Amino acid sequence: MKRLRFCAVFLLVLPLFRLSAQNSQLVIYTWDEMIPPEVLDDFTRETGVEVVLKTFEFNEDMLMDLEMSNGSGYDLVIADDYIVEFIIEEGLAQKLDKRLLPNLKNVNPFYQHQFYDPQDEYTVPYGAGIQTIVYDPAKVPFEITGFSDFWNPALRNRLGITANPRVINGMVLKSMGKSYNEADPALIEAAGARLLQLVPNVGVMQDTDLDEYLLDGDIDVALMYTDQVFKSLIQNPELKMVYPKEGIGFGIMPAFIPANAANPRAAHWFLNAIMDPRRGARCFEYLGYYCTFSASEDYINPDYRPYLLLPMEERNGRAVNKFGNFEVMLNLPGEAEAVHAEIWDVFTGALGSALGN
Repeated sequence: MKRLRFCAVFLLVLPLFRLSAQNSQLVIYTWDEMIPPEVLDDFTRETGVEVVLKTFEFNEDMLMDLEMSNGSGYDLVIADDYIVEFIIEEGLAQKLDKRLLPNLKNVNPFYQHQFYDPQDEYTVPYGAGIQTIVYDPAKVPFEITGFSDFWNPALRNRLGITANPRVINGMVLKSMGKSYNEADPALIEAAGARLLQLVPNVGVMQDTDLDEYLLDGDIDVALMYTDQVFKSLIQNPELKMVYPKEGIGFGIMPAFIPANAANPRAAHWFLNAIMDPRRGARCFEYLGYYCTFSASEDYINPDYRPYLLLPMEERNGRAVNKFGNFEVMLNLPGEAEAVHAEIWDVFTGALGSALGN
């Protein structure tokens, strides 16, 4: 992927940081392929701080690690918004020292003041995404406009979906005219029954590399994460992206510093570094999720902007998204979460049998 190159520029007070840092190591904990290796190398070269990148597959694994270590072991974590709400509530994150974050002014206000951190005391938004449909119009014999089209018999064995229960169960609820955040157990159970009817059409279900199945022709339609949509459309512009008519599910990936991080000062400096306009653009071109730093937007490759900038418009003097039905997915009451887990287990069992797994 062709990316802009530039010289890394840090604040003039950087030598003071080099001398006062408690140690020379910064441990970052997140998913794989979240930060460009060049950005990590730039940071080490300019600060003398070695970056150790550790990865997790599921948010819940990360939460368990932080709970067991009482918020230590890592200096900076990037995860999903819903899990960060729990982390802040449990006292496992520390408040940011905004004196060390002069580039915080570069964050797009649209992504601030979210449910997990209303006063922006603990987090910096590093990317955001929605669940988007991508399909090959040359192979699908009808126009896809929303989630309800997934049940069309013409898609038998040709549909790919993510392996995320809240996303997929929520998609079914949206197809029924309900909310992603529906908490009525009876309605969630009804969604489970409808989800079972989708089994014959699902050819692939997995969280990673779903774009490759679409590009290779193994499936013709996919409900994918934003980064997978980006990679698919960059490699094959003939594919069609659809914002589902039933509504959009939206999520943010906040970065935070654990409560007992060994090197919080280095974590602040790294956050400030990636909020630099040019460096931020470089991060989002690599990441493939929506750019959450306003100042970086003009530095993103123009060919990538349609996929990395959330469609916005101005209403009453403020920027809002263009989608009419736009939902942030929230944490649900325990009973609702339990029913979601039950219907997901039934669905994955039926799908595994159908696919011979």
